[in-house]
Parts: sequence; structure tokens; C-alpha cells
Amino acid sequence: MNAAPLKEWEPLETAIPREVFLSEVKAWASRMAVEPKEIRIRLMKRKWGSCSTEGRLTFNSELLYQHAEFRKRVIVEELLHLRVPNHGKLFKTLLKSYLGLEIPKALLVEAGITY
Repeated sequence: MNAAPLKEWEPLETAIPREVFLSEVKAWASRMAVEPKEIRIRLMKRKWGSCSTEGRLTFNSELLYQHAEFRKRVIVEELLHLRVPNHGKLFKTLLKSYLGLEIPKALLVEAGITY
């Protein structure tokens, strides 16, 4: 008897609901003590997310189909832009901090963060 051909693994869900994604964004905003003026979800051709100078966050609707860890990174990056508008050392340090990555003390000092 021949073995059945192996199927590709299929997730139980193909996408999370928009409401769940918005809840993730709001939960991270609360944790980071930032308040976006508006949160939008729409199809974007070249980006996963953006943050306007007016405090409006826009996320690519394709994020609803991505892994939770990837969604978290995009959400945290865009929310962080409400505090730090560029991708400099402070941004990178705070990003690592929020994502739970270990940061060398020298880098924190260099970024002007002291405890």
C-alpha cells in the first residue's frame, strides 16, 4: 500500500479578524504609553506600516495573514514612531527593549538611557 502524499501544513485560520489586530495595536499602545490619533488598515503595496506626523498609524491589511511575532514587530515599530520619528540609535534601543531582546549596557549609555 502506498503512503498518501504529504500535504503542506495549513493553518487553522488564514487570517486574524481586523478587530483582533486592532486590539493588539491598542494593547501595545497602552503598554508603550502612546496614543495614536487614528489606526487604519488598508492594502499597501510596499510597506507593512506607516506613521504620519499627525499620529495616524496605517497598517497593511496583509499583516492579518502574518505570524504573530511578525505582526508584533511591525506594530511596535509603528507605535514607537509616535515617540521617535527616525530609525536612529534611540529608536533601535527602544525597539529591542519592547521586543524583549537583551541590549548591551554600553549601547544604552550611548543612546542616553540611564537607570
